Amino acid sequence: MRLSYLFLFLLFLAFTACRKSEGITTDRKAKLSFSTDTLLFDTVYTSSGSTNKRIRVYNPNLKAVNISEIKLSGGSGSYFSLIINGQAVNQKSNLQIDGKDSISIYVKATIDANNQTEPFIAQDSILFNTNGNNQSVALIAYGQNAIFINNQTITSNTIWNSTLPYIIYRSVTVAPKTTLTILPGTKVFFHGNSGMNVRGKVLANGTPVNPILFSGDRTESMYSEEPGQWNGIHFYSSSSNSKLHYAVIKNAVIGLTVDSLSTTSSSKLSLTNSIIKNMTIAGIVGYHAELDIFNNLFYNAGQYLLYGVAGGKYNIKQNTFAGYNAKLSRRTPSLYFSDASTGRPSENLKIQLVNNIIWGSLAEEFLIEKKTSTTVEVELSNNSIKTLLKTYEGNFNLLNIDPRFTDPVKYNFMLQNNSPALNKGSDLSADPAFNSFLSKDLNNQTRTFPSDLGCYQH
Repeated sequence: MRLSYLFLFLLFLAFTACRKSEGITTDRKAKLSFSTDTLLFDTVYTSSGSTNKRIRVYNPNLKAVNISEIKLSGGSGSYFSLIINGQAVNQKSNLQIDGKDSISIYVKATIDANNQTEPFIAQDSILFNTNGNNQSVALIAYGQNAIFINNQTITSNTIWNSTLPYIIYRSVTVAPKTTLTILPGTKVFFHGNSGMNVRGKVLANGTPVNPILFSGDRTESMYSEEPGQWNGIHFYSSSSNSKLHYAVIKNAVIGLTVDSLSTTSSSKLSLTNSIIKNMTIAGIVGYHAELDIFNNLFYNAGQYLLYGVAGGKYNIKQNTFAGYNAKLSRRTPSLYFSDASTGRPSENLKIQLVNNIIWGSLAEEFLIEKKTSTTVEVELSNNSIKTLLKTYEGNFNLLNIDPRFTDPVKYNFMLQNNSPALNKGSDLSADPAFNSFLSKDLNNQTRTFPSDLGCYQH
């Protein structure tokens, strides 16, 4: 019996000695790890708040660590609240986590979805300070009901409708041989640095009354026209026959990127009756691309409204390209084309530009450069162009004659009563796209010929 007591006593001493030797590390390399780097809330919020979501905070080190401070970055004004070790607090000091152990932190979001002054998206972060190391976990909540898509690949034919907005976090990819159909009135919001990758097909068919919106997810008034909030939509080589009709694409880095020719008899992308605005770099970037571009309005891009290099095929009719940049300093022409591009092979270039307005704040708003021995074929007629070059004279083009927009400062690009661009358009009634797209203007007004230049019929 005495031997048994002695054995237990020695075992206890060994255990306590082990615990004491563990100690608390002060090494700056001793960092925490987390069950997630971003906690997402994507349901309706009211004054009663959301359900609690849990974050696990791990100490992967052999020794214990002391977290000198845990707090919400937003402090008492945050839309979030914390429960740490069973206590409802928004700040806690000197919390110890033993080696190879963890704790749970519960987070609650409180946003009144019926209060129009509340943000559509609320953001904060939990800050951790351990041995001088600052770490954080992002908190993101949406102030109304939405369909939340987080780094998802769509692998079967899918339809998005206007019942709820779609929130894209990180990215959404349309897989090869897959069609994403987007119905009129649908709103697609992208969180910062997110985008859409199209390797299959997108059919986004809006209407004049219910256009489809692609935009950043910061919908407060101060962000409503702010460029650069998301990456844009990229159409890859495996994509085919995509269509964007009556869409508004705004506030991205590059609105649309198309990187190849079509593999079918139809264009790689048809962009019709749409508005592309507020881009940090460009409205459209094409690399040896094939596009049909009819009846659209482009304005406010940091470098180009349309940039097409490494050759390609561009069918461009009845568009208004307005190179006005209230927030962005631009030194490049609104439209630029070339048969060459750095890092890509030179390819043949074919451009058809009819009944467009290409105008803006710079002296040169339109440039086509032939840099190699490839074929460059250009049909250029009945356009209003601001340019220093005489190359584009003839074929009923109006060079350096102000089209007289109604109010370009306020981004109203309809034509004044005395505009020289009135009734100068070529008759497109025999064009294959006439009945589908060109018979009416961007405002759904019937177009009569000779039509007005640009996307609006006066």
